[in-house]
Amino acid sequence: MIRKPAVAGTFYEGDADSLKRRIEWCFQHQLGPGQIPDYLGDKRELKSVIAPHAGYLYSGPVAAHSYSKIAEDGLPETFIIICPNHTGIGSGVSTMTEGSWQTPLGLVEIDNEFAAELINQAPIIDSEPSAHLQEHSCEVQLPFLQYLAQRWNKDFQIVPICMWMQDLETATEVGASIAETSRKLGRDVMIIASTDFTHYKPQEIAANNDRLVLDAIKKLDEKLMIKRISELNITMCGYGPVTVALVFSKLLGAEKVEILKYATSGDITGDKTAVVGYASAIIE
Repeated sequence: MIRKPAVAGTFYEGDADSLKRRIEWCFQHQLGPGQIPDYLGDKRELKSVIAPHAGYLYSGPVAAHSYSKIAEDGLPETFIIICPNHTGIGSGVSTMTEGSWQTPLGLVEIDNEFAAELINQAPIIDSEPSAHLQEHSCEVQLPFLQYLAQRWNKDFQIVPICMWMQDLETATEVGASIAETSRKLGRDVMIIASTDFTHYKPQEIAANNDRLVLDAIKKLDEKLMIKRISELNITMCGYGPVTVALVFSKLLGAEKVEILKYATSGDITGDKTAVVGYASAIIE
């Protein structure tokens, strides 16, 4: 099975050359890291990253901070890309256990062994390809990874996970199961937690609310994060994926979160009356 791109030509450019130029624009943008990664490291200290998933024009420069750090740290064997379910299609937590994903930059294979074992470890996760067919928030992470891998002639695989159920209990089970599966298989993995933060609030309100969420993330405290989201009614769409990343990372010994960049759509467009918040972060 080849999962065809759902948002090529809308969220990002639809042909390879234009897409590469857009990714380079993201890296070089004033809200981005400022330069294209110039080397591929091999430290492999990162356990997870957080990256936004809007159109590259809006959130790409912020996302580029996380991908710059991935290049600096080195590519794992497998990326576990976890996203919220915006479409309502599929089961509570849905993955794919076979096939590949296509973007204008080529095909990326699913880590079949890891995905199958993960389902064994966590019965709450189903093999449900339909959940992924129109969902953009995993897909938009792939071209950045492909750009890095192709730049240094490296290979990687993915396990996509789409979460409709994002409660603490579910996310904790998923995070623990990813950690256990990586241990059992001896697989070097990294989680990419795909999320945007506050949606469609004035810039000042969005920034203040998101600062409180990011403060809880920096404390490695998923319970405090969810508490603040609930109390302040913060419209962060991927708190479940971030919770998974925190649980997984702590089980693998993570002790530090670095918030790399926060910006909003208003910082790009100049319209700050109703913005969406974007953040990049690493967990190491």
